[in-house]
Amino acid sequence: MNKMRVAIIGQGRSGRDIHGAFFRSVDNDLCEVVCVVEVDEARRARAAEEYGCDTVADYKELFGRNDIDVVVNASYSHMHYAISKDLLEHGFHVLCEKPFGRTYDECMDLIRTAKKHNVTVTVFHQSLYNPAFLHVKEVMKSGKLGRVLQINLKYSGFARRWDWQTLQACCAGGIYNTGPHPIGQALDLLDWDVETKVVFSSLDTVLTSGDSDDYGKIILSAPEKPVVDIEVISADAFAGDYTFKIYGSKGTLLSTNSSYKIKYIEDFSVYPERPVIRGFLAKPDGTPMYCSEKLSFTEEEGKIEGTSFDVAVKDFYRMLYGTVMEGKAPEITPEHAAMVIGVIDTCHVQNPLPVRFD
Repeated sequence: MNKMRVAIIGQGRSGRDIHGAFFRSVDNDLCEVVCVVEVDEARRARAAEEYGCDTVADYKELFGRNDIDVVVNASYSHMHYAISKDLLEHGFHVLCEKPFGRTYDECMDLIRTAKKHNVTVTVFHQSLYNPAFLHVKEVMKSGKLGRVLQINLKYSGFARRWDWQTLQACCAGGIYNTGPHPIGQALDLLDWDVETKVVFSSLDTVLTSGDSDDYGKIILSAPEKPVVDIEVISADAFAGDYTFKIYGSKGTLLSTNSSYKIKYIEDFSVYPERPVIRGFLAKPDGTPMYCSEKLSFTEEEGKIEGTSFDVAVKDFYRMLYGTVMEGKAPEITPEHAAMVIGVIDTCHVQNPLPVRFD
């Protein structure tokens, strides 16, 4: 099997510590890094040593090369759109880090550009291969929970930031940076329904030193689908109780990224139907009685192996290899990624925050 030849733009946390970590790992039997683009001289030197590849300071130095199968665009978020478009126009397949673009229109422009030049553009939504998320989908599909009524996704914590990821000018903030993970998962659980609406959103700046959001609350709705409640909050000191909470007519799933609990009623038929009583309920002695019954639940719990930053990365690159090297249809389409940005775009339109930094 021929390896997919990769160029990486950027050696920051994403380019080096997520994509690069996979490329340097023993799990990588798919990709070969042939070039790293990095403006910082010290980072270029380290990249040359770590990957054994050549390095350049400007991504435009890639133009004209024929030894690159795909370019990973892990530049700063506000640079994603312009650099991705330039690469596509020069005939490169592009894997863009999240966010895909600042707006839905930018994303759709990249999709049109890729089609025009007969190349592929995709976005690094590896959290859709997160083992905990795949387990959620499996449980929902099994029917154990009955009819699913509500889905909660919580990607929160209690932390302050003061880097570029706090600036609106850098296309940053909580829902641009972390938000694509739960928003993408939410849309996937809604079957990527194009009629999905942002029925409520609230953004605020609380602990960050910048002017972007670090409080985000989003509620999504689609016809005949569960309500989805998303939180991306940096002021939640009790955030670790769950990442996913699924409410069904027969029970509930509570899951972190490392463990899960399920509590459900296997067979409601063992409980006789309760006719409606309009009058008061009374105990045998005639005193008032609360309307309640004892239900017997089946309980399950277990551990989740793997995360969005190991197993999921490998699975994403297997998907990308199939798309770029074998011509297979992508499981995660750029249209899906554009829908994610459409939600984020809408939230910002609904909640304009004051710009304090150019």
